[in-house]
Amino acid sequence: MNEPKGITWLVGDQLYTIGQRPLLMGIVNVTPDSFSDGGHFFSAASAIEHGLNLVAQGADLLDIGGESTRPGANPVAEAEELRRVLPVIEGIRAKTNIPVSIDTSKAKVAQEACAAGAKIINDVTALTGDPEMLNVALWTQASLILMHMQGSPATMQDNPQYGDVVIEVRDYLQERLAILEKVGIARDRMAIDPGIGFGKRHQHNLELLTRLHEWRGLDRPICLGVSRKRLINRLLGLPGKVEQGDHGTVGVLLQAIAHGNVHIARVHQVEPLRAAMQTFLALEAWQGEASSAV
Repeated sequence: MNEPKGITWLVGDQLYTIGQRPLLMGIVNVTPDSFSDGGHFFSAASAIEHGLNLVAQGADLLDIGGESTRPGANPVAEAEELRRVLPVIEGIRAKTNIPVSIDTSKAKVAQEACAAGAKIINDVTALTGDPEMLNVALWTQASLILMHMQGSPATMQDNPQYGDVVIEVRDYLQERLAILEKVGIARDRMAIDPGIGFGKRHQHNLELLTRLHEWRGLDRPICLGVSRKRLINRLLGLPGKVEQGDHGTVGVLLQAIAHGNVHIARVHQVEPLRAAMQTFLALEAWQGEASSAV
């Protein structure tokens, strides 16, 4: 196992040092059309209940979104997105101190979500989609997850092209980190996301997942959102658009954990990954102790 050195991420006033065990980020989609669970938690009450269930399963963070970013998705009006997410953030924050992330590329939504208690802005455009988002990030001092996406959700899978996807995505995120740090956003508040499935073909996704060790020089936490994505069906040789279970997701993330390539694992169901990860790391630790004793 490739054991990474601890990498730090400041969320609010809490400094996480992330080593072998990634932070588990539970997904709460307050949408009617997300690719795997659209409509399941569309009411505020059901979304709050689901978020609290994820916390009970062992989530370290919750990521709340009110706009689908599935391939082909159309934008949601700002007022509607706010209507969806604010009651959920407020309801969850009233019952748990788990840090909440707002999954949005709209500055107004991010601003009001942070006012309601969110500590992280998870932006699929890496703060390029709304010209006011940079100001919001500065005003709120929110932590950030900066994702790479080629195109937009409506067009990203039309014909994505790269020379070397790993280098190009890494260089893009390195540039975004440098730009944001230069204007006053603390580097230790930023994490990065390669955007698996966002403007990438199957081969691109596989290249990213197996070569993320090439990004260690960026010294920022890597967030992976592979949960229930289509690439898992293809790896399993299954038909259909969505993997019905979470077993394949666990397999992909365990491979990333084994190679030190994930620091934040964004998943729909926390318990399967938490249990698999706990046993995997316990065995790794025992093996390490046994080797040292010889």
